[in-house]
Amino acid sequence: MPFSLLICDCDGVLVDSELLACRVDAEELARRGFHDYPLEAILTRFAGVSQADFTATVERETGRALGDDFADAVALRVTELLHLELKPLPHAADVLSSLALAKCVASSSAPAKLDLALTVTGLKPLFVPHIFSSVLVERGKPAPDLFLHAARAFDIPADRCCVIEDSVAGVHAARSAGMKVIGFTGGAHCGPDHAGRLREHGASATVHDWSEVPVTLERLTG
Repeated sequence: MPFSLLICDCDGVLVDSELLACRVDAEELARRGFHDYPLEAILTRFAGVSQADFTATVERETGRALGDDFADAVALRVTELLHLELKPLPHAADVLSSLALAKCVASSSAPAKLDLALTVTGLKPLFVPHIFSSVLVERGKPAPDLFLHAARAFDIPADRCCVIEDSVAGVHAARSAGMKVIGFTGGAHCGPDHAGRLREHGASATVHDWSEVPVTLERLTG
């Protein structure tokens, strides 16, 4: 049976922002004397995780507070870079416009960052009003709450939904929700082993470019 809903992560799937955001986290941590979280480690461990959960994990692991202004400092710098550098992933807009099924965004990003990313790249009209941030649910990825929230908004069963995700946390969330998941590896942060990692953690298929998505959706429903 064909899918009825396509649930898209934002950072690293619709817009090429994952590397940018993780770079800011690494730089701000180092500036505050936290040197055990280089960029590569943040990309591997925390891609797809909300800023609040990332902050809580670092503070728990180090036994040190990042400071009340950490989130604001990161958000300010990320906002500056989104305006200057952010681009949509190639072919995303054309493919999304051509797909004859419901679509939404379900992202770990805060609402303001999510809105800015979709607005700057011109993708927002493809999804409005169905843009969901993890602040809407109790638990962020890798818990399934956000994807289940999105499915309920459309009154579509989980097994009729397909998720496109670039992160291990997102793949786990989709699988826990009972949904098929396509791993996306076209972002600047994705290394040569990224597809294998996503498949290892449960991705039903992987694609490197949005142009591969339509045929992959057809194959997964066969």
